[in-house]
Amino acid sequence: MATAAAGAAALLLLYPQALGFLRHQGGRGVQVESVGGTLLSVARLAGWPGQVVYRYGAFEFTGPYTAVVAGASLVLTGAALVWLLLWRVRSLHWSAATPADAALMAVLLVTVTSRVLSPQYMVWLLGLAAVCLTSRATTQRPVALLLLPAAALSALVYPVLYLQVLTVTPLGCALLVARNGLLVWAALLSCRLLWEESAPDVLRVP
Repeated sequence: MATAAAGAAALLLLYPQALGFLRHQGGRGVQVESVGGTLLSVARLAGWPGQVVYRYGAFEFTGPYTAVVAGASLVLTGAALVWLLLWRVRSLHWSAATPADAALMAVLLVTVTSRVLSPQYMVWLLGLAAVCLTSRATTQRPVALLLLPAAALSALVYPVLYLQVLTVTPLGCALLVARNGLLVWAALLSCRLLWEESAPDVLRVP
């Protein structure tokens, strides 16, 4: 932690604009494909007047309450980081697969709480799931099984039926609900399985 902080400080000292991209993230909205964007897509079908616009290299929602959804995503990401810290502090029983399992859990949590969910995120998740499956001790087999149909749906969301997603048709909305629903399910299941495997017995989730 200290090494990372020192490195970041040195980077800022030598290159003051090096972390400028982080400031730009504050202006980003809710990407259509994200979990928050799925909620707005459903709201759009129900009559919400928001629109899809192209900004920051992605298609995002704009309109009433988008700032609330974006803010909620940031809060949930913060909560996910707190959960990861809590798990790390409480986890006493580690196996050879625990580091890989934890990496998959962390990326899943960040993915489902982010305001952005690009297609390449699925490549990262599938790669981590594959690493987990190389160990017989992994807890993440059920999670990997959920990621397979999520990846297949992602291939339909982008690029095959992306226009349906951008124009918020019932089909496009259904694809997002199914794909992101699987990702949220996978994230929650990943947390539960890893907690039960590595947390102290007295603190295990029932």
